[in-house]
Amino acid sequence: MGKVETCHPRLSTEAMIALAETDEQFVIIPLTDDAVEFNHRGQERMKQVLELTGAPFVYSDYHEDGVTQKLIPYQAGSLRDDFDFGKIVMVRADRMRAALAESAVRYRAAGWYDLRLRLTRDHLPAYCPEPLYYCMGKTDEYDEKQHFAYVDPRNRESQIEMEKAVTAYLEAIGAKVSACDRKNLDVSDGDFPVEASVIIPVRNRRRTIGDAVESALSQVTDFNYKVIVVDNRSDDGTSDILREFSNRDSRLKVIDTAKLPYRSIGIGGCWNIAVGDADCGRFAVQLDSDDVYSSPHTLQKIVDKFRSENCAMVIGSYTLTDFDRNLLPPGLIDHAEWTDENGANNALRINGLGAPRAFYTPVARAIGFPDVCYGEDYAMGLAISREYHIGRIYESLYLCRRWEDNTDHGLSRERVNANNYYKDSIRTMELIRRRNGKGKQ
Repeated sequence: MGKVETCHPRLSTEAMIALAETDEQFVIIPLTDDAVEFNHRGQERMKQVLELTGAPFVYSDYHEDGVTQKLIPYQAGSLRDDFDFGKIVMVRADRMRAALAESAVRYRAAGWYDLRLRLTRDHLPAYCPEPLYYCMGKTDEYDEKQHFAYVDPRNRESQIEMEKAVTAYLEAIGAKVSACDRKNLDVSDGDFPVEASVIIPVRNRRRTIGDAVESALSQVTDFNYKVIVVDNRSDDGTSDILREFSNRDSRLKVIDTAKLPYRSIGIGGCWNIAVGDADCGRFAVQLDSDDVYSSPHTLQKIVDKFRSENCAMVIGSYTLTDFDRNLLPPGLIDHAEWTDENGANNALRINGLGAPRAFYTPVARAIGFPDVCYGEDYAMGLAISREYHIGRIYESLYLCRRWEDNTDHGLSRERVNANNYYKDSIRTMELIRRRNGKGKQ
């Protein structure tokens, strides 16, 4: 993922083979074009770590412009192809050659990705949290465009390769899931107070909550629905705005978490409260407090998809805009990389599944969201994809507004690292579950 760089020859299988043709015990693989210099005994320390741990390869922190760039430990679930190993890794040459010999596939873009997956089938790499080299280039600051690069059409060729590599890896370790493993659902079962509920968790969104609620209440449907807003201790006037809406429209229910016996509630906790509420409908449909639906027919289209395919989850597509709803590149985010046959496997590689997200309420209640403020929806999507069919809608249903108060705007490196580490931990738990019987107890 990251920048648009579809087939860099440095990361191809042929480049890996060329590097492995050495009489040396260890191989340095450059992961960027930036020049690096080892610190005093930095190279020796990398070799020492490999010898001490028996790991297939090692990566480390590094210096840049007088600042130590900290990385994160690799986990079993660190399957995303944009895992940050820094500028270089040191690999055991014999294991590198053995891993390359296992595959007849020659990747143009996924050579390094495929190699490191093969190298980590039995042993994780070693992370040395010491700055062992100095980068002579300039590391780009985090750019939120990186978050969407994997759905950029210009990256499609490389993304197909990455998916092929991760699928082969999951099959090799016994964690690949198949469409034939899915449980059947009849989403018409059971009685619910309404057919659908729009769920809006919110905290301090005075500038945007009115737009979101208005969008939800403006939906035109052939069924009854309710809007459930979970007001998570707002203190900026958001609660007053919600009170005005609820006085005008009985379809809006506001749950004030300050009145509940919990000290701290994340976004996932807000979702658990909403889907567990007695007024929640058969289907629970997401709307973030600073976004809006793209038309008054979004809710109907989502429910129609549930009804026609008996899905446990429906994921739509969205359009990126600025605060004033002007189009931002790349525009439509449709996650077209999803396929019904392999989406559940590829989901372990990518950072998100799309929006808006909607859930068959009994399934969401049974699984439960992690009570966090980042990745809670991804965790739910992974769990559902393991056992159930997910329906996809590839037209824009939702306007995702990017502005200075977004939770993923202007993140520090430390925050990005923490987010990535958490999602890797979610993947790790999911990977273990899939290897232990694909969801069977």
